[in-house]
Amino acid sequence: MTVQPINTLPFISRRSTVYGTHAMIASSQPLATQAGLDILRKGGNAADAAVAVAAALNVTEPGSTGIGGDAFCLFYEAKTGKVKGLNGSGRTPTALTLNLIRQDKSISGTSLPANSIHAVTVPGAAAAWVDTVEQFGSGKVDLTTILTPAIDLAENGFPVSHISAHSWQEEASELKMTNDSNEWLIDNARAPEEGEIMTIPTLAKTFRALAKEGKKGFYEGEIGSAIIQTLRSRGSAMTAEDLAEHTSEMIEPISLDYHDWTIWQIPPNGQGITTLMALGIIEQLEELGLVDFEKIEQGSADHLHVVTEALRIAFSDTRHWVSDPSVVQVPTEQLLDKAYLRSRASQLFDMHKRNATLARGDVVAGNTVYFSVVDEEGNACSFINSIFMHFGSHIVVNDTGIVLHNRGCNFVLQEDHPNCLGPHKRPYHTIIPSMITNQGQLEACFGVMGAFMQPQGQVQVVLNLKHFANRPQHALDFPRLCVAPPLPTKTKTALSPNAYNFTEVSDSVLYLEDGVSEESQRELEARGHVCYRLHHHQRAMFGRGQLIRASVDPRTGCRVLAAGSDPRGDGCASGW
Repeated sequence: MTVQPINTLPFISRRSTVYGTHAMIASSQPLATQAGLDILRKGGNAADAAVAVAAALNVTEPGSTGIGGDAFCLFYEAKTGKVKGLNGSGRTPTALTLNLIRQDKSISGTSLPANSIHAVTVPGAAAAWVDTVEQFGSGKVDLTTILTPAIDLAENGFPVSHISAHSWQEEASELKMTNDSNEWLIDNARAPEEGEIMTIPTLAKTFRALAKEGKKGFYEGEIGSAIIQTLRSRGSAMTAEDLAEHTSEMIEPISLDYHDWTIWQIPPNGQGITTLMALGIIEQLEELGLVDFEKIEQGSADHLHVVTEALRIAFSDTRHWVSDPSVVQVPTEQLLDKAYLRSRASQLFDMHKRNATLARGDVVAGNTVYFSVVDEEGNACSFINSIFMHFGSHIVVNDTGIVLHNRGCNFVLQEDHPNCLGPHKRPYHTIIPSMITNQGQLEACFGVMGAFMQPQGQVQVVLNLKHFANRPQHALDFPRLCVAPPLPTKTKTALSPNAYNFTEVSDSVLYLEDGVSEESQRELEARGHVCYRLHHHQRAMFGRGQLIRASVDPRTGCRVLAAGSDPRGDGCASGW
């Protein structure tokens, strides 16, 4: 018998859509899904359960997410039919300027290196967890109860899953090199193997402190002091005042109608507007008679070309304009205006060839985990938490279990750019939860993690649900594409590190997941697309989605929840 090595990802199993009538959770780790279900059974609602899942994912999938990163949340309130939002992204230090960056001779080009200490912005996740519970929670369970499942996993141990083990091993040497001692490595030497028990008691201690002392204790107490000491010792401009001044922002979500669905997103500094613009461009192409999904097969060259070009057109605007609206004016309304989207669609799209000269439009500027929760009352929480690149900055705050993110890599080091790095500023943010309503009723709670893949994955999932596959698991299973920078010239097989700093779309290429037909690839190449096909663990580039769909059984009138969990991850959907 041949044992499949960990560096392959054969996808030899299958998944069915999971159904329930009361509540449902879908996440990328089964133990995290179970943590959320425990809170629902204790009387918590979707928001309470979401925070429990976030904390459990910090333990079980530490390379992707954690309390040392940022978080965004969309909450659907069943009794009012309203969608509310929370922006939990952190800002740069007040003393960090572009001039200060230019004095560092090790930094060149248009973005911060992944290992730059200046890429560490204020971690917003801790405040986001507390504020999600306070603003949207049931009031029936406290934060100690909510964090208890994660604390138990961290203290008593958990078996490491396949995909998490693989990515953990890839980062082990960097973790060891970056820290004198490392709580996330066994004996400070190696990553855990698949199925091996891992404990992280220092993180349990941090969670207990957050539950007891709240945001103030985290940002201004011993944990905050440890974060500042760790950062300052490495040359960061971060101060205790920068941490103390951090707050989450309650925001009004933005939306766009696609057919009879309303798609909801967090506004800039999040990139969710890219999803809305791409879907709006596609709908304009449909109205112009240039695209007819009744005549287009899923996975065909026509289908993939339409998605690719709509995304490239959207990115040509959003990669320029999206920034922190509290610092610079972001033309959100103009970018989502249907007349503007129609002009972009009609002028820039050609079904027969790739547009090689895309540029932003003429408007006036005024690694990550995603999971989805729907509770018994019909509330839904679309939540995403991230430390950006895998294991973020790789910096572990001593005796806390906190891995700090490197979200500042999303800034542009170009003085006249809206997303230019500056003091007390939030960067263009890749993490974007999403939601779909239909005439005020919840249709779906979903998202796809994966840096600049996130809006691309969302567009593909929405189109799959609307035109090709109404079952959530099926919609997630379809092979995907990703528009990203080309591979480095010296690299034959690895993913481009520039995929995390995607700014220009004119030279972008198309990555196709194994499963897209060779015929479709040949036709795309004939239309001018440069295509790369990715296999095994390289397929991580296409993100990992979670999706819960709500409907009403026409015969009995009972609510039906249907959920899917991405086969590219270790997770599952579960409910009752």
